[in-house]
Amino acid sequence: MRYENRADAGRRLARCLEFLRDEDAVVLGVPRGGVPVAFEVARHLGAPLDLAVVRKLPVPWQPELGFGALGEHGVRVIDRAVLAESGLDPAERETVERAERAELERRLGHLRESRPPLPVAGRTALVVDDSLSTGAAAEAACRVARTRGAARVVLAVPVGPEAALPHLRTVADRVVCLQPLRHLGSVGGWYAEFGEVTDAEVATLLAEAQRATATATATATGPLPAFPSESPSPDREVEVPAGPVRLSARLALPPTPPAAVAYALGSGRSCPAHQRVAAALRQAGLGTLLIDLLTEDEERTPHNVFDIVLLARRLRAATDWLRRETGLPVSHCGAGTGAGAALEAAAEDDIRAVVCLGGRPDLAPPAALARVRAPCLFVVGARDTRLLGLNRLAADWMRCDHRVVPVPGATDLFTEPGTVEAVADLARDWFTTHLARPEGASRPLTSA
Repeated sequence: MRYENRADAGRRLARCLEFLRDEDAVVLGVPRGGVPVAFEVARHLGAPLDLAVVRKLPVPWQPELGFGALGEHGVRVIDRAVLAESGLDPAERETVERAERAELERRLGHLRESRPPLPVAGRTALVVDDSLSTGAAAEAACRVARTRGAARVVLAVPVGPEAALPHLRTVADRVVCLQPLRHLGSVGGWYAEFGEVTDAEVATLLAEAQRATATATATATGPLPAFPSESPSPDREVEVPAGPVRLSARLALPPTPPAAVAYALGSGRSCPAHQRVAAALRQAGLGTLLIDLLTEDEERTPHNVFDIVLLARRLRAATDWLRRETGLPVSHCGAGTGAGAALEAAAEDDIRAVVCLGGRPDLAPPAALARVRAPCLFVVGARDTRLLGLNRLAADWMRCDHRVVPVPGATDLFTEPGTVEAVADLARDWFTTHLARPEGASRPLTSA
């Protein structure tokens, strides 16, 4: 996916950050290129906009390559691998750091002018940039937020190298990257328009955001946030028509969800583990339809539980109903034999993303697996080696973007302490990353 410009990237990024709408959040744009992206995110979330000022430490003879970054409040990040590869000696490194620290202080005075930094202590800091390169600048910006007392730090970018994300997840509480790429290449190649952002543009965007926040605050009554959010939509039991039967389900829609997830089970939607995963998806701002694909009478016949053709047909009917009911794009989450049904149904439908949780995706025919276009995540207990092997067997047939992730210490039902939380985090991150991507967009194949 190629963005028109930074504003377009910001609008797309904002749609998968809905989970922050009801939090006391401050958006911190990384000057200069990150500020137009952050402005759109702040406007969408109704959050105030401020800066997290950092400076890359460039290798003198290869300035596009950074061996680290500096930030406000004395923050300093060094990329030891790049530093070793560059061969910089201590004197050269000190010269670069001294010059960049002076430029950082100059830019701080110029960008902030008479506007003091917004208070971040005890709040959620949402750090936004237009891209990642090595990740050093993003890490420095997150550490700036920490030094300012942020209770939680979320890093969000439109595009970046996949290899940089694991380390950044140890620095931020959560990382959202719309396009994590195996081979990033030139960042400008992912934007139709990627011109230089000036200090004057940054100042204009900050002033406009400040005016919007002040206006909303002045018109608000009581202890409301700067931009009030919508009231929650109903969370209710429903009956979904599927051919001759009506299937029991629970529909939950948080305010302004960007998409909905059909969470399919052969049976057992009352299971606490599935309810906890669905709750995590809703907390991330996604709508959920937790649905049993069999009636109570049908569950008593073991053959029905493994009838993937029947289950997939019913899931397609439920997906159509969910689209009509909500007007939202739909993704699939499947557990048990519902995983195989989710994939077979996705092979014949326009599904945005699929997550299989400790299930039997291998029950879907190989031809169907090969036709799936939506990015797929397989989450399996690492201790259940048989089920892990079956999931990898199914993944081998797939031609779309997919990944198999074993959960350490877990068996097939994720009953071990902490494993359900890990599963919920994996599912949530997969959906929030991929649901913001326009239909038909793709990313490089990844597999584990």
